[in-house]
Amino acid sequence: MGYDYLVVGTGLFGSTFAYEAAKRGKKVKIIDKRRHIGGNIYTENIEGINVHKYGAHIFHTNDKEIWDYVNQFAEFNRYTNSPIANFNGEIYNMPFNMNTFNRLWGVITPEEAKAKIEEQKKNAKIDKPTNLEEQAISLVGTDIYFKLVKGYTEKQWGRKATELPPFIIKRLPVRFTYDNNYFNDRFQGIPIGGYTQIVEKMLSSNLIDIELNVDFFDKKEEYLKEFPKIVYTGMIDQFFDYKFGELEYRSLEFETFILDKENFQGNAVVNYTDAETPYTRVIEHKHFEFGTQPKTVVTYEYPRTWNKGDEPYYPINDDKNNEKYRKYKALADDIPNVIFGGRLGQYKYYDMHQVIGAALSLVKKELI
Repeated sequence: MGYDYLVVGTGLFGSTFAYEAAKRGKKVKIIDKRRHIGGNIYTENIEGINVHKYGAHIFHTNDKEIWDYVNQFAEFNRYTNSPIANFNGEIYNMPFNMNTFNRLWGVITPEEAKAKIEEQKKNAKIDKPTNLEEQAISLVGTDIYFKLVKGYTEKQWGRKATELPPFIIKRLPVRFTYDNNYFNDRFQGIPIGGYTQIVEKMLSSNLIDIELNVDFFDKKEEYLKEFPKIVYTGMIDQFFDYKFGELEYRSLEFETFILDKENFQGNAVVNYTDAETPYTRVIEHKHFEFGTQPKTVVTYEYPRTWNKGDEPYYPINDDKNNEKYRKYKALADDIPNVIFGGRLGQYKYYDMHQVIGAALSLVKKELI
């Protein structure tokens, strides 16, 4: 057949590798079980609005090389991620910053905010945090935890916060400035015209053949015999037929509506942090690109327990699952012609810039 690589999955990892391989004269076949390319960054134009079909994706990085790399495929706008939180109708700025503290307690200065948090931390008497609840309270106190962390997090992960590892909450910024920018990264934005164009350009080489609606596992043994090398970005436990049992994931369900109004919620992302609201957030897609269309498109995002056959979105990297993953990785390391990559192949939560970085690291190792 003359192919140098089979790439399984047209998400950012697989597409970046395929692009770089083709640049070096390698012939690549890339397959995907979905009907479209792009994996979870796929955007679809609806009513002139680029809709993020698998949840909000905001590109951000401190790495200038990665930023320059992705900008060769699309022009990015100046979108700044500034989500807001809705707790039973009360609106708070995210991430936690002086605007949040002022709304909660009426404090004005950073000293007042810090004193309030320290008072609550002291009253909670948490010495060494052993779970997410204790870690969150030790970071931001009880008021913020119970209003803006507990309900959202327990919906997101399907577990009580006392059963979740403390590291999850450490990603959340806490600032004592009036700054609603969620990320601290130097570079941030949304591609003008949506994300799909990035993958389209990556896969446009005549050395890359694309097949969609193809399940790797329908012809797994055949592929392993036919292709000298395979870059596999699917679930590592599925590749080995769940030999050590299933790794755990969280899944998502999306409900999308076209509304005959110009502006539904006034922000791209609104998080619902109470326990009673069944969805975690509502996304109004037009605000990612400062849209002025006469209609709007909104998506309600519901976290779900993952069952075999569901789409896996978030690996649950607790001790039990990480130990199971290590067993699968040991098997993977013994297969020289299969490379496991991406969020599912490496059972690791990646942001988009990290996916590209990991793919380019593989390129340096494999193709240079």
